[in-house]
Amino acid sequence: MKLTPKRQRADTAKGAVQAAQNAAQGPIDPPAYVTLPEACKPFWNAIVQSRPRDTWTDSDLVLAANLARVQHAIETVAIGSDEHAKLTRLAMALSRSVSVHTTATVGRAADMVNAATAERGARQQPDDDLIPRLRAV
Repeated sequence: MKLTPKRQRADTAKGAVQAAQNAAQGPIDPPAYVTLPEACKPFWNAIVQSRPRDTWTDSDLVLAANLARVQHAIETVAIGSDEHAKLTRLAMALSRSVSVHTTATVGRAADMVNAATAERGARQQPDDDLIPRLRAV
């Protein structure tokens, strides 16, 4: 017997409302029983915003805090050192554990190739008054 409620499809009106409500609330705070140094907060925010807000469980948030600490620690060790390699492997494992790795958040590599190709093509197109574009000032 499944104990978790059925997830709302993202491509419905209810899914759009849920996404807007999640976005309006900003990043999730760590659980009260998790200590997260201030220096780790930028990593924390990036991690918890990688997934829909309503999909995080308390145990996921504990692992997300560990990932934020590891990502901060990676910034403090020498690139290429054994410690850097160990921390990078740990970060990758934690990313998979909380489903914030690239495949979970962006999709399959084949799909990313198609999106990158389309974006490259759009950059090379001459200006068209019918297609709005951002302009650098």
